Amino acid sequence: MDMRIGIGFDIHRLVEGRKLVLAGVEFDGTLGLLGHSDADVVLHAVADAILGAAALGDIGEHFPDNDPKWSGADSAELLKHVVGLARAADFEPWNVDVNVIAEYPRIGERKRGMSARLAAILGLPVERVSVKARSMEGLGPIGNREAVAAQVVALLQKID
Repeated sequence: MDMRIGIGFDIHRLVEGRKLVLAGVEFDGTLGLLGHSDADVVLHAVADAILGAAALGDIGEHFPDNDPKWSGADSAELLKHVVGLARAADFEPWNVDVNVIAEYPRIGERKRGMSARLAAILGLPVERVSVKARSMEGLGPIGNREAVAAQVVALLQKID
């Protein structure tokens, strides 16, 4: 079996007046992530991990933040496009492991829903998608509730 591993990372600043979307799931609150698209750090990191595993570049190459076409874009649609690129290169996602690094929002009770939404976007069974929560114990910009980050490992399988 031909398998490939990719890693992805993304971080966005928390600001007032933006919606907060993580793994395609919207969170209530007054703070959201600043970015050209909807700034979903989880989906951006997953996209980068898939692109890396398939040796197809990075998310910035495919969706540049200076292109008005992507302004306010739904990151779920961006990720679906990336999965299509991987499939065109004869690879498909096999599993995804996500660390969401945040003090805000607290995602503990939402992890299963986030895994289910991410699995649906990727076309995977939910048992192949893991979403975990990590805090920074009050350290740095994430610990000070100024940002949210995600790190991802994705495994792709060659399509026969």
